[in-house]
Amino acid sequence: MSDRTAWRAAFPIRPATEAVEAIIEGWTRLAATELPQFNPRTREDKLTKALKFQVERDVARRRGLLGGWTAENVIGTVNPATGEITEQRRTDISYHWNDALQSMNLVFEFKRVGRGKGHRDHYLGPNGLERFVNGIYSEGQSVAAMVGVLLDPKDEVIPPLRKTLEEIDPNGPLQLRKTPAGTSCIDPSGLFADALFDTVHDRAPPVGPPHGSIHVSHIFLAFGYPTTTRRPRKKAAS
Repeated sequence: MSDRTAWRAAFPIRPATEAVEAIIEGWTRLAATELPQFNPRTREDKLTKALKFQVERDVARRRGLLGGWTAENVIGTVNPATGEITEQRRTDISYHWNDALQSMNLVFEFKRVGRGKGHRDHYLGPNGLERFVNGIYSEGQSVAAMVGVLLDPKDEVIPPLRKTLEEIDPNGPLQLRKTPAGTSCIDPSGLFADALFDTVHDRAPPVGPPHGSIHVSHIFLAFGYPTTTRRPRKKAAS
C-alpha cells in the first residue's frame, strides 16, 4: 500500500458514511415541499442552519449517531506575536467524531448552484471548493464534502460543472490531482455511495494531512419540486 492510499485504512469511513446519510435524510425531509423559510430562494446560511438542527435533533438521534454537529462554526488563525486574528471563516456544517483510536472532523461546505457560469465559479472558487485547498477548512483532514444545492435541473448543472473541472489547470489554485486515466473526477465516488464524484487536491502539511492531499466528495441535493433560475421572458408590447 502506497503512502498516498494508506490513509484510507485509517479513515473512519463508517461514521463518515453515517453522517453523509444523515445529511441527505434531513435534507429530503425539509426539501420535500416548498416551505416559507426553506426553499431555493433561502440564503445558504439559513438553509444549512435549519438542516443542521433537523439532523441533530431528529435524524441523528434516531440513527444513534454518537458524534457532534456544528453549524456556522467559527475557525481562524491568530498571530502569536501580536494576538491579531489573521484569518476567520465559518464552516457550514461539521460532524465531529472520535473513538480511542481514530478521530474525524468532516466538513460539509454548501453552495447553491444553478446552470450559469457564475454559479460554477462560486462553487469552485475561493469561497467554495478552493477553501479546502488554500484556505483553513478541514486542516489536517483527509476527507471533506462539497454539497451543491441544485437550483436548476441536475442535467443542466452537473455536466457543465464537470466540464469546467476537466478543463481546469491542475497546477492552478485547486491543485487538482489527475486520476490514472487522466481525468479530474473520480466517478463514481470512491468514498460515499451518495456522492456523485470525488476530486483529489494536493495539500501539503501542516494544513494538509501527512500524505499531502485532501479527498473531496461532491454531493448534490435537489428540492422535491421543480426549480429554476431562468427568468421568465417579458411579454412583448402589443
